[in-house]
Amino acid sequence: MSPRERRIERDGARLRLVEAGEGAAVLFQHGLGGDAAQAEGNFPDAAGWHRLTLECRAQGQSEPGATRPFGIAMFADDCLSAIEATTEAAGARSFVAGGVSMGAAIALRLAVTRSDLVRALVLVRPAWIAEPAPVNMRPYAVAAGAMRAHPGDRDAARAAFAASPEARRLAEVSPDNLASLAGFFDRPDLASTADLLDGVAADGPGVTRAEIAALRLPVLVVGNGEDDVHPLDLARELSGLVPGAAFVEVPPKAADKGVHQAAVRRAIADFLAALPPSSSFEGSPR
Repeated sequence: MSPRERRIERDGARLRLVEAGEGAAVLFQHGLGGDAAQAEGNFPDAAGWHRLTLECRAQGQSEPGATRPFGIAMFADDCLSAIEATTEAAGARSFVAGGVSMGAAIALRLAVTRSDLVRALVLVRPAWIAEPAPVNMRPYAVAAGAMRAHPGDRDAARAAFAASPEARRLAEVSPDNLASLAGFFDRPDLASTADLLDGVAADGPGVTRAEIAALRLPVLVVGNGEDDVHPLDLARELSGLVPGAAFVEVPPKAADKGVHQAAVRRAIADFLAALPPSSSFEGSPR
């Protein structure tokens, strides 16, 4: 079924919400700098599920707005507002929360802070457990610093980042991560991009390890190797915090993106198929 879209107003920023499919709702969020197409590429085309992806502020086709700093709590609040806008009786119904990287952190925050609404959790290539500013997110802060040091000169900013120790290290250990970071220097508004990278790199889900361990819902964690920003050991550790969480290792995205995404989609499809029936948002826009 063709995707549908609408615009959500939040604090003066117009945000793009993309929906596909019909049935029980799944909020499935993109990673830092990503968009709804990234979420779609990692989500199975399975009958009976209504996928919603909000393109977070300053990402995809969503406006940055004036509120700073950007952060995971802000994005989670925006997502909750968007998903509640899809039905008349939103407060009484539940949804599956999930996402890739930053999207996984958003989903984790929602599972802890809105356990009354989130009935299952899908965390793909997580970059955080609970602590803010993990070392694996430092390259994003370095990229933001290069942008701020050379306002209005993207070539100089790009060169400054490429010459940094972080970029040189990534070139050795995780060139796929480096290529993703380099793409941020092509964005039209480097000022808001620097704000985005700084804010998210310094942030975390805003939950504690004890709160994660207290979750009592079905959880799937998907990890891959050859990924410095999304360490496989971090994904394993996160899955081990939640009693009964399922962990699936998929082929590295760095080796073959198509094979990686196909494996992610299979893992999510199997997980969703095993969920018990529940009251849910039903997915047609008003």
